[in-house]
Amino acid sequence: MPVSRAGTAYDLTGPEGAPVVAMIHGLGLTRAATYREMIPLLATHFRVLSYDLCGHGETALPTETPSLTVLSEQLIALMDELGIEQAALVGFSLGGMINRRVAMDHPDRVSALCILNSPHERGEDQQKLVEERARDTSAGGPGATIDATLERWFTEDFRREHPEVLQEVREVVMANHHENYALHRFVLAAGVVELIRPQPPITHPTLVMTCEKDSGQPPAMSHAIGSEIADSGVIILPGLQHMGLVERPDLFAGPVKEFLSRVLPG
Repeated sequence: MPVSRAGTAYDLTGPEGAPVVAMIHGLGLTRAATYREMIPLLATHFRVLSYDLCGHGETALPTETPSLTVLSEQLIALMDELGIEQAALVGFSLGGMINRRVAMDHPDRVSALCILNSPHERGEDQQKLVEERARDTSAGGPGATIDATLERWFTEDFRREHPEVLQEVREVVMANHHENYALHRFVLAAGVVELIRPQPPITHPTLVMTCEKDSGQPPAMSHAIGSEIADSGVIILPGLQHMGLVERPDLFAGPVKEFLSRVLPG
């Protein structure tokens, strides 16, 4: 398993010389738990970089308090070390916040964005509530809410038919370092404020996707993200919940692959 000088665990697959696509996972997860089924579908055409966020999976704990900037700089440092000048950034949930932060801070390093099931503007009262809840419930670690989380992430049919997938995701989430998880959870809660109506605006080719029944990142948020990025496309997948890309990776990989093939060189 490759590990960068800064301790970031990563994989790099797909044809050398093809456009690079970097995959950024969400809170409490890992690159494998999020994108295992999706990466091979993209790696037929693209050079795919996947990695674990700070303190997640096989990556070392961060040396400074996590923030969207810290997490965006983690990716830039990895790209620098690997000699990757530019990449399309596919980000799920928190990853869809990180890729927007990278596009804002390092626009020349980004060729395109795919923002999947990612939060956005909540309104002042709801934003305060989400931040307070993140502070109040983080003390119990990821295990405190894991059952409710899995019900929110996966459809009832999938939970019944694929208990082995739920068990794997449960184990991945439960393995998180408690303090690191709590700090990243607060980034997920509070970081969206940095991303609303960015100035200067994001101008990269962008595809925004979410699932019809994703309660935390609903279709309205994806439409709002799309409205703030000129000429972006928005796709809402019916019936699925937050982890739709694990339930039906093909429904995500198809539009993402078509979009990237259209906007990237080669």
